[in-house]
Amino acid sequence: MNSITPVNKPIIIGQISGVFGVHGWVKVFSHTEPRENILTYSPWQVKLKDGWSPMVLIKGRKQGKTIVAQIKGIDNRDKAHALIGNDISIDEEQLKQLEDDDFYWRELQGLTVVNHNNVTFGVVSEMMATGANDVMVVKGTREYLVPYIEGQVVQSVDLEAGVITVDWDPDF
Repeated sequence: MNSITPVNKPIIIGQISGVFGVHGWVKVFSHTEPRENILTYSPWQVKLKDGWSPMVLIKGRKQGKTIVAQIKGIDNRDKAHALIGNDISIDEEQLKQLEDDDFYWRELQGLTVVNHNNVTFGVVSEMMATGANDVMVVKGTREYLVPYIEGQVVQSVDLEAGVITVDWDPDF
C-alpha cells in the first residue's frame, strides 16, 4: 500500500473498530449520518503508522447495529486485525455538494457566534445531535449550548465573514 498525505486536512468519517469473520472484513464505527453513508465513499484513506494509505472499499453493509466492510487487499483476519483502531478519512472533494443554506458541521466549527445586539458568545467548538435538533457548543467567557434551528434561533451563517448570527439571550 502506498502511503500518501491527503491534499487537504483529512475529514475523519469513522474508525476501524474490529474484525468480522475470517475473510478480512472489518467492523467500522461510522461518524456519518446515517451510519451506513460511510459505505458510499471510496477510496477511504486509512491512517497507518507511516501515514495515510488509500484503501478501496469492495462492499459493505449494516450488520445489526454496526457496519461491516470488505477492503481490497485485506483478505484474512490477521490483515484486518492490524487495521483496528485506525481512523478512516476522505478528501473534501468526495463530499457531496450541499444546497446554499446547508452546511457540514465541520464548516460551522470555529465560527464566531453573535446575537442581534452584537453580543459575542464565543466560537463554535463542536456540534451535538440531540433528539429534537442539533446544538452548537459555543465556547467564550463561558460555554453556551445554542440550538441550531434555522429561522428561529440561527438567523444567518456567513462562512466568508466567519460569523453565525443568532436570536439567543446570552444569559440563557
